[in-house]
Amino acid sequence: MKWFKRKRKRKPGVAPRILRGAAYLVFAFYILCILNLAYLRWMNPLFTTVQLQRRIEARIAGEEYESRRSFVPLRQIPSDFQRAVIAAEDGSFYAHRGIDWQELGKVWEEAGEDGRLRGGSTITQQLVKNLFFTTHRSVVRKAVEFTLAPLAEVLLSKERILELYLNVIEWGPGVYGAQEASRYHYSVPVAQLSREQAARLAACIPAPRTRRPERMNEYSAQILDRMARRGW
Repeated sequence: MKWFKRKRKRKPGVAPRILRGAAYLVFAFYILCILNLAYLRWMNPLFTTVQLQRRIEARIAGEEYESRRSFVPLRQIPSDFQRAVIAAEDGSFYAHRGIDWQELGKVWEEAGEDGRLRGGSTITQQLVKNLFFTTHRSVVRKAVEFTLAPLAEVLLSKERILELYLNVIEWGPGVYGAQEASRYHYSVPVAQLSREQAARLAACIPAPRTRRPERMNEYSAQILDRMARRGW
């Protein structure tokens, strides 16, 4: 009588297990982001990853950190301010579904001419970055932004995306949102901002921790011109 030893199943190697674990982490991250976006349809964010990043950076540097944050409804933010930000950051905001492919085409054409790649992120992409990532640039972050931005457009209305964006982005060291930006730079609530002041604040968004509204003469004039050409 022959006895056959039962063959033991070979355990997967280290590399497949690492890849499987990474896939699970990515899947869990996407689920958390989707749940967070669904939550943000009705509730305001308690904090963002960028805000957390700034606090950690200050602690590592041994610096004092004061955070100025307050959330105001979109209806309390002047339409001139809303339009100035759209004109400055994402002129096709109401036309695209998270990714502005036409603008990206222009970015790649310009990169081919001088070798430099300028930013082409939409307001939706920038909101996703602020909510879930840090300001550190990477190909991975950009790729995930590309997949999450359309999801944000499905789960959130354009008005809600703009409202969240205007309330969470940086406008100075420890200054977050339109209300605190207005108070910090002009000592007035956001509802009292003039058209020119709104354009100057919008001009600071690409580099909010170094730019100051009073220095943004040329760029704020361009923003006002874009608004005028749109009939705003």
